[in-house]
Amino acid sequence: MRPRALDEVVGQGHLLAPGAPLRRLVEGGAAASVLLYGPPGTGKTTIARLLSQAGSRHFVALSALSSGVKELRQVIDDARRRRDHHDQQTVLFIDEVHRFSKTQQDALLGAVEDRLVLLVAATTENPSFSVVSPLLSRSLVLQLRSLTDDDVRALLRRAVADARGLGGAVELDTEAEDAIVRLSGGDARRALTALEAAADGVVGTGATTLDVAAVERAVTEATVRYDRQGDQHYDVISAFIKSIRGSDPDAALHYLARMLVAGEDPRFIARRLMVHASEDIGLADPTALQAAAAAAQVVQLVGLPECRLALAQATLHLATAPKSNAVIVGIDEAMADVRGGAAGAVPPHLRDGHYAGAEKLGNAVGYRYPHSSPDGVLPQQYPPDVLVGRDYYRPTAHGGERTLRDRLDKLRRVVRGAR
Repeated sequence: MRPRALDEVVGQGHLLAPGAPLRRLVEGGAAASVLLYGPPGTGKTTIARLLSQAGSRHFVALSALSSGVKELRQVIDDARRRRDHHDQQTVLFIDEVHRFSKTQQDALLGAVEDRLVLLVAATTENPSFSVVSPLLSRSLVLQLRSLTDDDVRALLRRAVADARGLGGAVELDTEAEDAIVRLSGGDARRALTALEAAADGVVGTGATTLDVAAVERAVTEATVRYDRQGDQHYDVISAFIKSIRGSDPDAALHYLARMLVAGEDPRFIARRLMVHASEDIGLADPTALQAAAAAAQVVQLVGLPECRLALAQATLHLATAPKSNAVIVGIDEAMADVRGGAAGAVPPHLRDGHYAGAEKLGNAVGYRYPHSSPDGVLPQQYPPDVLVGRDYYRPTAHGGERTLRDRLDKLRRVVRGAR
């Protein structure tokens, strides 16, 4: 069922519309190396094959999993002979190019620069992170999108009717179609594989209707699109943290489940929760960090699958907690001032006085002990001279910081001698 012509390609309308770069490439109107970046089953290999058909180009496919510099050089030498003797250009398709080392990617540069080969490289990872800059600059980067539910339905119906597919041997009922669409996750290859497996089971029994039961027998679980080393790893954890920050516990649980089902290291999730507890909640709910740290301890002591409960509990605690970024703002501003040179001398009365000769140097002389005051706080300069009056911590009006803000105002007035 792989499309043999551009009009058979389903989805990717943003790249295949009239005048779009990819359509012009496939129709032979332009010649440029391409990096196809997108999820599995969205048509990267199909598009590479269609590119090879324009102008009767020679097509060579390599997999980054099983090919090295030696194989690349053989392809380049063969491409040079074809160009010089037959005036034929070679389309070199490299699947999973992100798995090539820097040395292997660099070996392509000369051939791509001279257009000795028309490189079509496919990757499921963001090429900005996984492809060397010189190769990126010499290629057109095109992002493919997951197929929509309607796209997958169109593919399934075509496969049921077409002679290259099932040729009408079975009838796909609506509920079974919905099930395959849901299980595919926008992956055409997975949808067609599920259809074929389910249809084989039906035909083997002599039946002609493919129902939900047949699909369930053939396919047990939807694939979670998630690469722990790729940009999906960063996208999902980013969405997880932003959902907590945005106080959406349901979305946060979804992304947590997505990571757990895909096999993400629970220690990584626990670390992010602990960071988030201080970064986005802080003293608006002082128990948030305790909850995150407790979840991390459960991860260490218990492990999966039971630690998912502690991770979920901490996620819900943080998502529903009042939010404040006063902690991260305060420490970052303080560090920025230090880096900028605002690090004056420690006031003499605060310096260490536990050594002979300290008093002669003026160290610790005049220090006032706060506990000698009935209120436990008294006027005294603590910061260096250049930072007197500088406020780094600014509590919000959210949660526990509301009360803390009023208390801090009073403390600052006393310490700075405003009363």
